[in-house]
Amino acid sequence: MDQGPPPVLHLLCGKIAAGKSTLAKRIAARPATLLISEDHWTSHLFSDELKTIDDYDRLSTKLRAAMAPHIVDILRQNLSVVLDFPANTVGQRDWMRSLIAQAGVAHELHLLDLPDTVCKQRLLERNRRGEHPFQVSEADYDLFTSYFVPPEPNEGFNIVVHTS
Repeated sequence: MDQGPPPVLHLLCGKIAAGKSTLAKRIAARPATLLISEDHWTSHLFSDELKTIDDYDRLSTKLRAAMAPHIVDILRQNLSVVLDFPANTVGQRDWMRSLIAQAGVAHELHLLDLPDTVCKQRLLERNRRGEHPFQVSEADYDLFTSYFVPPEPNEGFNIVVHTS
């Protein structure tokens, strides 16, 4: 019986409004691929508590701890996962690396490498449309971006670069 292609954990790294969720949806359209979105979960579970970057750090840590065993189980069931959680810091990527190791699967780290001017324009448009669960100000964009650390080759990820 054909098991299909081996599962892959798809990771996303990029600044706010770089297109991570759009790319995640496109990848998740592949057969036997499941999308798991941090914004979806945090907006439904923690919307009243999520006001500052410290809140985000605390609550996303809590969510990652709860989700990790389920993500590993999904991958072990021969399903690929698109993890629409930001891989924007070394600490976030360390957590993702632990999922890869626990599940014993291949991975791709999709790096969306766009200039701030493009991301800020997209953010303005996204905020105007009101379709995203979070409205992000330019000041919050700058604050979150100050923590952004692109992946380095020595981190050992299979990096796929996207420039548009």
